[in-house]
Amino acid sequence: MVGRWIVAFAFFLHSYPLYRHAKNFAYNLLENAHSSYKKYFDYGMIALIFLSVYILIRQVKHEMSVEWLFFNNYIISLIFLVEYLMRLWVHSDNSQVVIDQYENDLFLHRPFSPSQAFKTIFKQKLEFVVSPPAVIDLLAIMPFFHELRMLRIFILFRVLKLFRYANSLRRLISILASKKFELLTLALFALIMIMVSSVLIYVMEANNPDSPINTLFEALYWSVVTIFTVGYGDMVPVTPEGRTVAMIIIISGIAVISFATSIIVSAFTEKLDEIKEEKMIDDVSKLGRFYLVCGYGALTNEVVHRLRKESKQIVVLEADGKKAKEAQDDGMYVLNFDSASLHTYSTIRIHFERQVIAVILLQDSDVANIYTALTIRELDKKVPLHSILHKPENRKKLSMAGIHEMVNPHELVGFMSKMISNQPVAFEVIHALRSERGGTVIEEMVLDSAMSKRFFELLLHPLFHQRLSMLGIYQRASETFAFNPQPSFEIQSGDIAIIVANRSLVEEFRNLLHRKTMK
Repeated sequence: MVGRWIVAFAFFLHSYPLYRHAKNFAYNLLENAHSSYKKYFDYGMIALIFLSVYILIRQVKHEMSVEWLFFNNYIISLIFLVEYLMRLWVHSDNSQVVIDQYENDLFLHRPFSPSQAFKTIFKQKLEFVVSPPAVIDLLAIMPFFHELRMLRIFILFRVLKLFRYANSLRRLISILASKKFELLTLALFALIMIMVSSVLIYVMEANNPDSPINTLFEALYWSVVTIFTVGYGDMVPVTPEGRTVAMIIIISGIAVISFATSIIVSAFTEKLDEIKEEKMIDDVSKLGRFYLVCGYGALTNEVVHRLRKESKQIVVLEADGKKAKEAQDDGMYVLNFDSASLHTYSTIRIHFERQVIAVILLQDSDVANIYTALTIRELDKKVPLHSILHKPENRKKLSMAGIHEMVNPHELVGFMSKMISNQPVAFEVIHALRSERGGTVIEEMVLDSAMSKRFFELLLHPLFHQRLSMLGIYQRASETFAFNPQPSFEIQSGDIAIIVANRSLVEEFRNLLHRKTMK
């Protein structure tokens, strides 16, 4: 009967919206680094820690008011106690443990075992209680029992709570933890050296009345100060034997410090790329609205350049490490991830609806762009997708993958050139565009006066209107260049038109122009 009540209560809690909402809120507040509330909670706790330490220091030589002491001994300690209990609460889900145990027993056709469920709950909670951060939290609450004056010193443990709230400190600990074996080996070596040197210097110096080292504790103090190369000079050996020991310890101390430095430097070097990646992910998650570009190349560079001119934010996803480095060198937000992987978007924490204006797919193949489009469509059905089209026969496949707009590289140059043809043109931009496909050319076409009307009419022909661009006409007689001339422009014999399009399209344009002129 009791077991049935326990299971019923567990199911009730597990399905009760208010309880689930409260627990999720507490978890996000305390543990979820990506929660918008956690940042402000951390800042508040850091302020309380520094205030508590300030009161402790001030109290040494100054009288503190009763209100301040009450605030420090009770209010701050109570806040830390509530935080500790909340962390204990969200560490594991008790109702889920009971439900899992019940379903497991039901599956095996045996009676529900409340004792086994409670044992599991106890083990999970104990894991939290004995963890180093939880021990520090508990010690930080000790000043609450202010009647025991000695316990007030535990206020200093509140400073260690900063590791919970500062990302940089947590990252430092994780980096050092990656070299745990090397650091423990070095610490063991240093400990052995300290023990041996303490005994040796005590044996050599303790019976000499001129020596300042008279006790084992003084010998230990001297060894620690010497081996870590501090060398206060308040205690020095006076016997030849003691000085010999000192020389050995000094050399050993230099070795210990050198090894420790090399281990820490190597740890940071190995984690440097990971640290940069985490920093970049954090920066991207804080961006407002931006364009997500998948794939990096010459065309990506030009697209990014144009969007930047319009003060748009751009984030590039590139799986190739070498290309990602090139994009980073160009000053872009670059994430070295596979854009076709679902895991990528959970790692980089991009919120499509809130952050992404549109996704631009500029990878080296239509297949890669289709896979990326399908992945993104699984995450968000509405975000606009634009893609480069490498092979015209794949247009339908890209459309079925949910891509809104496609541009064939053979048509792209004419289309882009037309967009900028009412502005001064940087010819290196056109060159960068045409370099994407060898079939695209910038062609000079010699004209005569009879072609004037027909030339401009042919530019508006459906075959050429969006696929071929006339940048301007060089007037040989006046040696001037007419940029983007209007249809009213009068062509003279010998003038040269600058045409940008696919090679076969230019030839077709030339043939039709001369055919009409001959008629």
